[in-house]
Amino acid sequence: MPNSALHSIHYYPLKAVGGHAPREAVVEPWGLAGDRRWVVIDGDGQVLTQRPHPRLALAAAELLPGGGIRVSAPGRDALTVPVPGPGATVTVDIWKDKVEAVPAEAEAHAWFSAYLETDARLVHLDDPRTRRAIDPAYAKDGETVSFADGFPLLLTTLSSLDALNSLIAQGDHSDEGPLPMNRFRPNVVVDGTAPWAEDDWSRIAIGEVTFRVAKPCGRCVVTTTDQRSAERGKEPLRTLAKHRRFGDQLVFGQNLVPETTGSIRIGDPFTVLD
Repeated sequence: MPNSALHSIHYYPLKAVGGHAPREAVVEPWGLAGDRRWVVIDGDGQVLTQRPHPRLALAAAELLPGGGIRVSAPGRDALTVPVPGPGATVTVDIWKDKVEAVPAEAEAHAWFSAYLETDARLVHLDDPRTRRAIDPAYAKDGETVSFADGFPLLLTTLSSLDALNSLIAQGDHSDEGPLPMNRFRPNVVVDGTAPWAEDDWSRIAIGEVTFRVAKPCGRCVVTTTDQRSAERGKEPLRTLAKHRRFGDQLVFGQNLVPETTGSIRIGDPFTVLD
């Protein structure tokens, strides 16, 4: 793979809302620094995502020094939310994982409840080292993850997106394409690889940081949500169902677990180790 390199970096301070694309980022054991340390939950502790609430795509969260966030959304005044101090935790239910997190201030709960028109609370993952273990079927002892869906990082490639968009162009919903990469909410996007080559990777390196490729990423209805309008269509799930079905999952991208930590930068060389 001559000239394969890191094309872009993406992190999402608040799960399910808009992200940021810095030129460099720090890889921590549980993911990119600042990625998905905040999440919105309902009154029963269930995580609220774009699946039932596509309007979350229109919200944004800016990461502030010290770990707080500044949230904004259409029709709402922006709100600065500091990291909550030590205190009682609440139980968050995220894809059947039970995770303890610290509630934000009451003003943040009211802000999200008004925006989503449902009972909502904002919580913070205070200790990513201990709170949530990665699925033991794919993890080593002690490996943890933030409020990401299941793994510390998600990798996608430009060539596979191009290949997918070519398939969409041949289908019944060609008017929906080409789709942008933000439909897939990756952390790292790689250029210079063959389409779907990631299916065969088991270990990779970005610059000097190495990663284990844990499993393909099964996709959901969020990928059909336009991240600029919150409107939904049929693609890419219709095309993935025809061409990228792995068992009971429709696959695009690969989940990563860091083997080492350090900084990654746009343009860093990308290497397949195994």
